[in-house]
Amino acid sequence: MGDERIEVFSGDITTLEVDAIVNAANTELAPGGGVCGAIHRAAGPELAEECAKIGGCPTGEARITGGYRLPAKHVIHTVGPVWHGGGQGEDALLAACYRNSLDLAQDHGLASIAFPAISTGVFGYPLERATGIAVETVRGWLAGTSDFKRIVFAVFGEVAERAYRAALDT
Repeated sequence: MGDERIEVFSGDITTLEVDAIVNAANTELAPGGGVCGAIHRAAGPELAEECAKIGGCPTGEARITGGYRLPAKHVIHTVGPVWHGGGQGEDALLAACYRNSLDLAQDHGLASIAFPAISTGVFGYPLERATGIAVETVRGWLAGTSDFKRIVFAVFGEVAERAYRAALDT
């Protein structure tokens, strides 16, 4: 069926004991709403201080910080694309978020990571389209490595959970 290293978790990403959780960040890496706000609140003010020193992150790229008060040792911040209808390279940018986050984790010797549903909140990306890109990109990336042990798609709500489980079943 699928890669046993990939799983779906419905709940709070900030509670997961993985090497890194991924923050669906804004380009300034500033505390925001949604998943980003929850991660910053759980990690404590030191996370925002470290992010301010980094100085931002372009869409599709990723940056790494400490996890501070989180169970995860690190936070990987990636900036997903805002949905504009699909004609502005959104799919390629979203796939780059996943690839660049995984590359950064691997470069730092990490073996487990949890992703939120990047760009599907206030950035307006259609959930099923984003889910398909996420699963396809992660599977393709995993095919090239045996170092990585666990990838979690941490979702919020039944609709998102069903979408990820369906994408993983194909």
